[in-house]
Amino acid sequence: MIYRQLGRSGLKVSALAMGTFTFGGKGDFGMVGAQGVADAARLIDTCLDHGITLLDTANMYSTGLAEDILGQALDGRRDRVLISSKARMRIGDGPNDEGASRWHLIRECERSLKRLGTDHIDIYHIHEWDGLTPVEETMEALDTLTRHGKIRYAGCSNYTGWQLMKSLMASERHNLKRFVTQQIHYTVEAREAEYELLPISVDQGLGVTVWSPLAAGLLSGKHSRDGFAGGSRQAKGWTEPPIRDWDRLWAIVDVLREIGQEHEVEAAQVALAWLLTRPAVASLVVGASQPEQLSRNLRALDLHLTADDLARIDSVSRPPMIYPHWHQDQFARARFAGPETALHGVSGQ
Repeated sequence: MIYRQLGRSGLKVSALAMGTFTFGGKGDFGMVGAQGVADAARLIDTCLDHGITLLDTANMYSTGLAEDILGQALDGRRDRVLISSKARMRIGDGPNDEGASRWHLIRECERSLKRLGTDHIDIYHIHEWDGLTPVEETMEALDTLTRHGKIRYAGCSNYTGWQLMKSLMASERHNLKRFVTQQIHYTVEAREAEYELLPISVDQGLGVTVWSPLAAGLLSGKHSRDGFAGGSRQAKGWTEPPIRDWDRLWAIVDVLREIGQEHEVEAAQVALAWLLTRPAVASLVVGASQPEQLSRNLRALDLHLTADDLARIDSVSRPPMIYPHWHQDQFARARFAGPETALHGVSGQ
């Protein structure tokens, strides 16, 4: 296993993490999976056998059932893993049953701790931006949870660049604990994060964890232009993440398959290995229906993509230079520093 520093924090996380999105199967989550305690325990066995130490969950996954299953499956071995969880999404019908207010976050953290059967959460994310709550209130609530020992580190998920920077600056201004990480959707097909979120991560020392790094399986190689694989979430009507250009997606999958054949791996491992070359990326949160699937994806850690491989992937996936990036690319390139490389490449090229 490869362990990477989570941003500027002193915490090291495994380069692959296991997601618990499939635990429980309550409501719409049933389209993805419905693993119970026994299934979860087998997956955790595989994680521990291979050195995966980061397990990711959220209070809204199956409305808390995923956390409950994770807690039971971890019985007696909590000290061998790091738990990442999240709060912000709606989890009830009441007026305060969503958001990033102090009231909601502290209540939800305490509920998550009970479900997980632990006295602390290692990484606690704000799951989504809340434009109605003052950012100072959100950051102060996270600071309180940290100082009380209920969480070790704080992060955010699914923020825009300005929302992330506003939160970081509020922490600096009021001497509050700051985010050390952000969890984002980032794949070889969806590279929008390179415009702002990755450069901010490099500049501000945030470790990036990636959710759905295989685009809900669309980059795994099991789907094709002829249709979705039988039994897959897409075949059941799942629509996240959105694909705006299906021809582009299949062109990317074609290249991933070709490179995979050359390295004797699957398209999925090529997609994961590519992400691990990207700036600030610390860990990829992968799901699995069976331990064997998790074991196969671990092959990505041993895959070395050549410069030619990376160029071929870029040729079908590189995002366009939108404004002001195209203007800066023409007139500011000579004075680029580290953060700009996430979109523009290495300075001076």
